[in-house]
Amino acid sequence: MCELIRHRGPDGFGYFQEGPAALGHRRLSIIDVSGGGQPLGNEDGSIQIVFNGEIYNYLELRGDLIKKGHQFQTHSDTEVIVHLYEEVGEKTPEYLNGMFAFAIWDTRKQELFLARDRFGKKPLYYSTGLDGFRICFASELKCFSALPGFDRRLDPQSIADFLRFSYIPDPATIFRQVRKLPPAHSLTLSNDGTRIRRYWQLPFEIDEGMNYGKAQEELAALAEDCVERRMMSEVPLGGFLSGGVDSSAVVAMMVGRSERQVKSFSIGFSAKEMDESRYARLVAERYGTEHHEQIVTFDIEEMLHVLVEHYDEPFADSSAIPTLYLSKMTRQHVTVALSGDGADELLGGYRRYRFALAEDRFRTALPGWFRNSVVKTAARWYPKLDAFPRPLRAKATLEGLSQELGGAYFEAMTGFRFGLYERTISPALQAELGGYSPAENYINRFRAFSHLPPLQQLEAVDVETYLPGDILVKVDRASMAYSLEARCPWLDYRFGELAGRMPTSFKIRDGEGKYIFKDLLRRRLPDEILFRPKQGFAVPLDSWFRTTLRPVFEALVLRPRMEQWINLAFVRQMWGLHQSGRSNYGREFWSLFILACWEDRYGNDTPGQLLAESMPVAARQ
Repeated sequence: MCELIRHRGPDGFGYFQEGPAALGHRRLSIIDVSGGGQPLGNEDGSIQIVFNGEIYNYLELRGDLIKKGHQFQTHSDTEVIVHLYEEVGEKTPEYLNGMFAFAIWDTRKQELFLARDRFGKKPLYYSTGLDGFRICFASELKCFSALPGFDRRLDPQSIADFLRFSYIPDPATIFRQVRKLPPAHSLTLSNDGTRIRRYWQLPFEIDEGMNYGKAQEELAALAEDCVERRMMSEVPLGGFLSGGVDSSAVVAMMVGRSERQVKSFSIGFSAKEMDESRYARLVAERYGTEHHEQIVTFDIEEMLHVLVEHYDEPFADSSAIPTLYLSKMTRQHVTVALSGDGADELLGGYRRYRFALAEDRFRTALPGWFRNSVVKTAARWYPKLDAFPRPLRAKATLEGLSQELGGAYFEAMTGFRFGLYERTISPALQAELGGYSPAENYINRFRAFSHLPPLQQLEAVDVETYLPGDILVKVDRASMAYSLEARCPWLDYRFGELAGRMPTSFKIRDGEGKYIFKDLLRRRLPDEILFRPKQGFAVPLDSWFRTTLRPVFEALVLRPRMEQWINLAFVRQMWGLHQSGRSNYGREFWSLFILACWEDRYGNDTPGQLLAESMPVAARQ
């Protein structure tokens, strides 16, 4: 199992086995390089731990534990968790500021304790259904394939969720027998059974009396501290720099906290319409960083193999490809990189939030009978006019207005919209689902937050679904594929809790998201960075499927074996419309293509053979 995740820890290997328990660990050495090997125990060896991640407040915790009489044999953050567990037991993760997934075996109690960090930056998979094992756990799904008798049966609900979201939301996985431990949860396995406990939830307790000036001062001081804590390292460290607000803020604050020249990393694209590298250079020049930049012309074959191999289950956020390129280039220079992830979800940064709020205000002004009859009927019959100018594409607006906030936001987030999903999945998959609806499951999450204002509902659901299931999976797998550790200052739980108390007007104002954050950054970053439209890592999917990926899509997706999941007759109709230029289905086809690549890699006796044989020569050069 450990050998299968060597990329996550190329610097060392260790294992512990005693009685019914066995722990294994692969190490990426960052803190206490010479003395922090794992598994690691307490003074008498009765507590043993394997741990993935970093604890940023470990020095304070260590000082408190020494005062209580605990004796330390190393200077690692790992040993702090061991002694903290001796003091507080299952409350241990509540004291930790960091990113983590860990397992503790208590030999005296014959008890196993698993925990995952608050936002889900580090992965933790487990299974309680394998013959001969009470529980198995790992950092990546591929580890389970090493176990005798592992059942590879797929979860049909997960396939449906994947097609809808482009990822598989926690706690499910593609396999029926394996689950993800959700963020901010712990699991205790004892002779009494298995107990899962949620130890934290981001509190959206809006303080309407909050003073804007004081809140901005608190946010500024906290942001500096979050960045400084994540610069703790005994190995080379740098920062991702996309040229957007969040990564630029990280790099700017790193410069103010570093005694050495800060290293920054960005990728550009040969396609000018996708390239943001000039904005990254603008920040790098302003702060005098040692800037590394690579202009990318996508080698789709290379990154497809890495994507399928390292993401383990179907994952169709296409921005994973440039993230892999960025991670590969960055790892040539440093072992740790700080990223700007998380600020959009916490501070109202996504453009879709502003659209959803505007739509919700309009929806609220319409009488219920009008929405349920006139608007819903118009949405059903209005054509989907992809090729028309944007003002004439009213179907999305009508669909959104005809539903409540949760349903409308689901349509904004789903990969297959406007009835495409129902026509794309096969009758066989539909029968296996037994009435399961990804939409209903997603909307139920909104109901749990219905007491919150609309923006906070959107943020709360994203923090529980899109952030851990998409954004953090993308960054963790891409960085770990190249043995690079990525740290996220804006996902410090203290930063999140402060943002959670802020009124909507602090986050969205004058048509700008993250308003209070951008406002405090005015002294550090130019308006050209702060107020330009958000771009992100775009990939030219529509054109790829008309050129480079056309033959391989036809070979992998349009084959009889895929009929277990998709309606090939309808997909061929979509394919014809796309090739003619009358419609664009790049996002939908990417999901189907990734599913087919995954099936080619894991679903037959010759892994990846069909992909290798069908990839055009031009894509291999």
